[in-house]
Amino acid sequence: MLLSEMADYLRVIQVERGLSQNTVKAYQQDLTAFSLFLKEEKKGLSQVDHLLVLTFLNQLRAKGRANSSIARMVTTLRKCFAYLKKEGVVAHDPMQTIKPPKKAAHLPAVLTVAEVDRLLEVPDWSKPLGLRNKALLELMYATGLRVSELVNLTLDDLHLDLALLQTIGKGDKERIIPVGEVAIDWLKTYLRDSRPKLLKKQKSDVLFLNDHGRPISRQGIWLLIKQLVKEADIKKDVSPHTLRHSFATHILENGADLRIVQELLGHSDISTTQIYTHISKGRLTQVYDEFHPRA
Repeated sequence: MLLSEMADYLRVIQVERGLSQNTVKAYQQDLTAFSLFLKEEKKGLSQVDHLLVLTFLNQLRAKGRANSSIARMVTTLRKCFAYLKKEGVVAHDPMQTIKPPKKAAHLPAVLTVAEVDRLLEVPDWSKPLGLRNKALLELMYATGLRVSELVNLTLDDLHLDLALLQTIGKGDKERIIPVGEVAIDWLKTYLRDSRPKLLKKQKSDVLFLNDHGRPISRQGIWLLIKQLVKEADIKKDVSPHTLRHSFATHILENGADLRIVQELLGHSDISTTQIYTHISKGRLTQVYDEFHPRA
């Protein structure tokens, strides 16, 4: 159970700072875990010191939590205790001497162009759901949209005559993204031939629907991608985010400027985008090793 003082903090960051629902949910999960730890230790917030926090973090590590997960926990607790001290709930901030573990370098899985082509050929677009799947995949690869952005797209967000769409990303930031001709053609076909059949007699302005005529969920897209990847006989661990990674990597490999890719992906910090330069360099090394006669 979440401590009431921490619940107050969550309300503040959601209302006053305008953080996304997913970010607030992540904070809530972290603070709930810490609240349960304090309950087990029979400690109140005023009794928390840096040694108690270290004990909690070591427990997480012993349970197999990744460094990235523990680093996020440290960030969550740091921000929360800064708020609690400012509000006079605690006299001392135990997080001032706590440093997060270093994140291990992690390059996301990326599909090759050939693998993307195989995946895009899987849906049977002669059927309503297959046509929806085809349009959905083409749009994901054409734009690099996050899944949360994809499921929230409405008909009003599409400006196909201008080859553009608008979306609200992390931090409630709006951005405009160009859409390629192939994806536009499949979207128009889906809107004409498939979506009305899925919608049936219901009303919805959400772009992508499930077979019950309701908005497709994040989990629904995750399961769909897993199934299509299996049918495409792709052995990599692929998630919906993999198409976003592949989009960014492929346009960088073809000469796109890093700042442009940052804008397309909606990254607030270019250092987040720079991970794709490492992937591209890895691809260069792979090509060199494969084709240079003396590699």
